[in-house]
Formats: sequence, structure tokens, C-alpha cells
Amino acid sequence: MDLRTTVERAQRLQQLHAQYKPLVLPTVWDVWSARTAAGAGFPALTIGSHPLADSRGAQDHEGQTFEEVLAAVRPIIAAVDVPVSVDLEAGYGQDPADLVAGLTEIGGVGLNIEDTVHSDGGRVRSTQEHAGYIAGLRAAADDAGIPLWVNGRTDLFLHAQDASGVLDEAIERLRAMERAGADSVYPVGIQDNDDLLTAVTGAVTVPVNSTAHPVRHDLERFRRLGVGRITYGPLLQIALTDAMKDMLGPWAP
Repeated sequence: MDLRTTVERAQRLQQLHAQYKPLVLPTVWDVWSARTAAGAGFPALTIGSHPLADSRGAQDHEGQTFEEVLAAVRPIIAAVDVPVSVDLEAGYGQDPADLVAGLTEIGGVGLNIEDTVHSDGGRVRSTQEHAGYIAGLRAAADDAGIPLWVNGRTDLFLHAQDASGVLDEAIERLRAMERAGADSVYPVGIQDNDDLLTAVTGAVTVPVNSTAHPVRHDLERFRRLGVGRITYGPLLQIALTDAMKDMLGPWAP
């Protein structure tokens, strides 16, 4: 994709985050799902690492190389006329500049970056290390002249036995990501906890991303709690799997 189109889509993604509160980005995994979501009227999309891996018979948690992910993502981005963000897990061992260069070359205008490094034994980056990686992404995007949307994810709540017990640490990490240049922050694993969502949305000035199930969750609830951005992770694909099983069940031998 040419640079001008990539920049225009990146600018559009920024505008959409300001326009919609929250902005719902359906999480897609192939050309069909991307075209279906765009055809349903959504002005931007995100590609999830888990559903992408499932669709390709690969493992999530950096079970694919960066080059394999780019090859899979390229035709999805090319198939729609809306901005597309891509979940790039913990970066596949790439330097921030190389990650940005690879993504933007195929027309990606946003990325999700998490602090669990699955390719390195599943360790969790320190607050300083993760913020430093995000700062590198921001600097690389600025150098390229592309207003890339960076969604900084933390898995602290997800890994904790008691999510409320790591709230202070998580807020510290979210704020560090914001200071490093993250455009939004993504505390995974608290989508069903009103108190924790309220606490984190009140702790930062950038949009807070929440996972949502397209059937079981309610958009107005997330709006009321101050959530600024919604993605589905693997839950849209899971919901469609359940629906497909229901439809096919009566036909099975």
C-alpha cells in the first residue's frame, strides 16, 4: 500500500477514536470476516492474533513468525477500505523500528502490543521495559511520518489470582504506557468487573480498551463505565463457532 493511503487511514483511525466513545473495532482474522464486518458498517477493524492463528492452524502466543503474520495480514488489509489495526502480540522479537516498518509497509495503521513475551518463556516485561518498547514504537512511527495508533496492553490482571490485588501496579503500568506514547491502553481480563474498569478509566487520559463478547456484553454498559475502545479478541470467532455448531447440529449423522 502506498504511503499516502497509509497515512490517510492512520489519520482516519485517530479521528474515529475521538468521534466514537467507545469505538468498536470488530476483531477479524481473514478476508471474509473483514469484508463482512466492514459491510456491516464498521468504520475500522482490528486483526486478532488468536483468531488469526486459529484460522491458519497455528498457535497463538507468538506461534507464528513476524513474516508469517505479515503475509497473512497483507491481503486482509488490502481487501477493505477502512483502517485496520493488528495485534502483534509482544513484537515477535523485533526491534520497534522493524515492527513499525513491516506493519506500515503493508498498510497497517494501528497495533496492539502486550507485555507477556511468550517467545521468551512467557515472562512479563517490567513496567519500565514495556514503556520503553512503546516509546520505541512511537519514535519509529513519528520518524516514518505515520500517526500509527499504539494500543498498549498489560496482562497483569489476567495473570493475577486476585485481580483487585494488582490494581495499583496495573494503573502504574497503564500510566507509564501513556507517558511513553500509547494512544490507548488495554488492561486485559477485567471486562466483567465494573469496579476495576471504572478505576482504570479514571486513572488515565487516553481511551481504555476492553475486550467484549458480541452477544453476552452490552455496549451501553461499557459506555457508562467510561471505556473508550472495544475489541473482541477471540470472542467473535468463538461466538460464530457456537452459532455454526448450532446450525450444523441437526444435519450431522
